[in-house]
Amino acid sequence: MSNKFSFRSEEEEIMDDLNSGGPVMDQTLKELEFINKWLGGNYVTLDGLNQLIPNHQDSTISILDIGCGGGDMLKLMAQWAKKRKLTVKLIGVDANPHVIKFAKNNTKDYPEIEYSTLNIFSEEFKKLKVDIITATLFTHHFANSDLVTLLNQFKSQVNLGIVINDLHRHWFAYHSIKILTHLFSKSPMVKNDAALSVLRAFNKKELTAILKESKLNTFNIKWLWAFRWQVVIRT
Repeated sequence: MSNKFSFRSEEEEIMDDLNSGGPVMDQTLKELEFINKWLGGNYVTLDGLNQLIPNHQDSTISILDIGCGGGDMLKLMAQWAKKRKLTVKLIGVDANPHVIKFAKNNTKDYPEIEYSTLNIFSEEFKKLKVDIITATLFTHHFANSDLVTLLNQFKSQVNLGIVINDLHRHWFAYHSIKILTHLFSKSPMVKNDAALSVLRAFNKKELTAILKESKLNTFNIKWLWAFRWQVVIRT
């Protein structure tokens, strides 16, 4: 098997440019919502939340979704909370103002969702305190050393825990998403970034090493379809 699957790629995605915006970004965010829905990736985050939140929860639960993108996961969290009869405060954070603008419009019918344009390394972000932090297809954007720093930071910001939903770096996942996006995507960003995301993603050994270096002892890593890692961290 090619060596490109042996190590995490350091190549930047087009979406990593915080000035990205316009019709290409809007098309990309719409397609990502579709891809996550039909490949079953959204379940990974929602199932993680179910593991952290007690069955009989009366008080408001605050959930901070970092790298929130177009807000589609926050929308699903709002629907999930309604089914569970939970009162939630949902906060979406992204460093790209164009993305936040799209997300606000995408979730305008959900008053429980609010947004902030913040860099997660900023002092302003570090001051945020919530019950749970979620990160869906977000952690692969960072080097291992940055993730260790971030996870150390997050554990001081949450009351209940952290849910990470990210990709498994695997040849089948890489070639499958490359074929699918080539056939169906109208976004050059999706065609480039979807496959590159897999190359920037993790194997279980790498994830475990990052978590242990972050001094996180109570965590569970689980593989779920389609080539997703679910990491549930209790703090």
